[in-house]
Amino acid sequence: MKRRTKIVVLASALLLTAGVASAATAADEPRQREAAALTGTAMLYRSAGDDITFSFDAHLAAKDKADPAKATGTFEFSHYLNGKGARAKAKVDCLLTGGKVAVVSGVITESDLPGAKGKRVGVTVHDSGRHDRLGYSWAATGSPAETKELPRCVSSAPFEKVEKGTGDFTVVPWQPEL
Repeated sequence: MKRRTKIVVLASALLLTAGVASAATAADEPRQREAAALTGTAMLYRSAGDDITFSFDAHLAAKDKADPAKATGTFEFSHYLNGKGARAKAKVDCLLTGGKVAVVSGVITESDLPGAKGKRVGVTVHDSGRHDRLGYSWAATGSPAETKELPRCVSSAPFEKVEKGTGDFTVVPWQPEL
């Protein structure tokens, strides 16, 4: 092999090795996990055949670990029976999790339920694997449109059963420094 070719091959090998090494080093750096999260979608079970769906994409960044009111994201819910009902989308304003339970609240930004826009609602999820459960603030307060001033991160116990095969919730437990 000519000297020039050997130099090019050697230089290429060194660059390739350096690139792989730096990529491996970056991949080995520990990533800081978010402080809390609630994600997933499920339908609720009702014997009358109601079509009730809840979807969550709520997160609390690691840097905001000490303040659940800095949570971000959205959640949506809908309830229809015999073609009548409503849907709503809320902007997350608080997220608390512990173990496999999460409580999230938010202010409704979109809805076809008259009077619901601008109202705060809360939802509780129990991510128990095959038998997830869910609860919501309006179980005790009436329609979200009728709720007066619900505080952040307030909801009910997770009393509703999730339809078999639909619960794919993931709860990242909050671990505040106490």
